[in-house]
Amino acid sequence: MRSERRAGEVSRGSRAPTGCRPAASRKKDLALIEELPKLVEPETGGDPEGKRKFVRISLRSLSRQLGRACHVTVGRLLKGLKFSLKTNVKRLTGPPHPDRNRQFRFIKKLRNLFVRAGAAVISVDTKNSVLIGNFKSRGARYCQRADEVLAHDFPSDAECRAVLYGIYDVSHNRGHVCVGTSSDTGEFAVTSIRNWWVQQGQADFPNQRRLLVLCDSGGSNGCRPRLWKRELQRFADESGVTITIAHYPRGASKWNPIEHRLFSQISANWAGHPLRSLGIMLGFIRDTTTQTGLTVTASLDRQTYQCRIKVSQREINQLRLRRQRTCPQWNYTISPRPTNAIPGSN
Repeated sequence: MRSERRAGEVSRGSRAPTGCRPAASRKKDLALIEELPKLVEPETGGDPEGKRKFVRISLRSLSRQLGRACHVTVGRLLKGLKFSLKTNVKRLTGPPHPDRNRQFRFIKKLRNLFVRAGAAVISVDTKNSVLIGNFKSRGARYCQRADEVLAHDFPSDAECRAVLYGIYDVSHNRGHVCVGTSSDTGEFAVTSIRNWWVQQGQADFPNQRRLLVLCDSGGSNGCRPRLWKRELQRFADESGVTITIAHYPRGASKWNPIEHRLFSQISANWAGHPLRSLGIMLGFIRDTTTQTGLTVTASLDRQTYQCRIKVSQREINQLRLRRQRTCPQWNYTISPRPTNAIPGSN
């Protein structure tokens, strides 16, 4: 006769209920949980009083130090302690400038004044340069077969390096991108603005001779480069336009309207498409549209722009530049000079 089993006894070949683990294993986990933080603590970085922490040591190294648990078990226990694999997050902009909020309020005031008067308001910036050739493009797209591109992005394999300078018309939700094949300089930046004014600006604002330019405080159109100011003065003299410039504070470039209104849309349009030629790039830029009615034009500039041009103090003194009382390092106006005051006009 088959002997009766004792209460709670499990027959040979049967399995324990799903989700249950042997008591000895649970006791082992509890012992490891008590010992693991002692090993992890010296290798833990981040904010000791906050939630952002990370472990510098690998799971296998921790396993060897414990001596009685595999790396899989160590990973499971770390997950229970709220640790997981994470990458760096670009979120901090450093200490804010003391005049940051003041400058934002002033830019808003300037922008409203120009829009009410029917004057032109443009947001300008340079997009990251792009290697033109059979290279991988960031992003993904729906297709039946992925494009095969070069394994390495060597500049020697590229047709050229394209530099994109964008102008975004805030009032008309319209953008213009000048694609250059040389260097990103203050001369190239002002030439791009001049091309926009000749092709679109003066037609969209026929009765206005005032222009507000919103730009970052660094780069070729920064608040410090002398070449940027000298070229703006030349543009003002040629066109008769009074140009007011307002720079966004350091670390606030993402607030510049062109970043999320124009450049982000262009990047999304060519995502996953190899930019094998300048023609392909120009096509993607011109085809960029949004549901809010954005339209974009583009032009190619093959002119060579010299880097490290020295602008003398004498040239700076000849500028007709007036700084605003509010944050004068970021806000100034450049007015056209009389013909007899322009160097070389006589």
